[in-house]
Amino acid sequence: MSRLARLFRLGLGTLALALVLPSQAQQVLRVTAIPDESPTELARKAAPLVHYLEQQLGMKVEWTPVTDYAAAVETLVNRKIDLAWFGGFTFVQAYARSGGKVIPIVQREEDAKFRSVFITTDPSIRTLADLKGKDVAFGSQSSTSGHLMPRNALLQAGIDPDKDFRRVAYSGAHDATVAAVASGKVQAGALNISVWEKLVAEKKVDTTKVTVFYTTPPFYDYNWSVHADMPAALREKLTQAFLSLDASTPQGKEVLELQRATRFVPTKVDNYKGIEAAAKSAGLL
Repeated sequence: MSRLARLFRLGLGTLALALVLPSQAQQVLRVTAIPDESPTELARKAAPLVHYLEQQLGMKVEWTPVTDYAAAVETLVNRKIDLAWFGGFTFVQAYARSGGKVIPIVQREEDAKFRSVFITTDPSIRTLADLKGKDVAFGSQSSTSGHLMPRNALLQAGIDPDKDFRRVAYSGAHDATVAAVASGKVQAGALNISVWEKLVAEKKVDTTKVTVFYTTPPFYDYNWSVHADMPAALREKLTQAFLSLDASTPQGKEVLELQRATRFVPTKVDNYKGIEAAAKSAGLL
């Protein structure tokens, strides 16, 4: 074989390798979620969804837990993961951090009218105004339903948590907020209504002692987001996988129940303008 022929064959081999490697690199879809519940609960919720997505996409899907809300934002912005479950506020943060390159693809039907609840064990606390001078817990500082929107409701009522509360505590997660209130570490707390209802249904909270005294107005909240650099075909396939989840099938029922969803629907950036405005008003963005 001539030297020219050998070089030509080598060039073809290099080109073929260059064409193959990118497709091989996207044989794994890495998924994460904001840690708004305990790590064991998040992993339990993720397992059936991961299995379903593997079937629908024909590729390996890996659950990749993160330590805090900021890490969830950074991992998607920096493309260390491919798909993230965000709250409305963490989506807004990721969208801003990425220069508009983080895209929300689907949300639960329930997320169009999401709400937060304030809970207490103190019978003297009946309104938001009664929280003045008290110890009050939020979830993570970056939580939409565990901090931002409850804070927004307080500010709308003329109450500044940083000035009017004796102490502001951050539990880190919704279930941890309930535990803090139930144990008497704080007199009241705010969390998302979905987790509250789940804990009540599972009888993990004594509602004769811990009660809801205020529910916020509705707002847009959680979504599944991807980076704009994800191939369009994969993004579309992923979107359709979520939209195709059907509660009338055993697999769909399991996934949807664990995600606390009746179904997934398409979403868009504009849905979260209210969250962005609330974050700016509260000085959090």
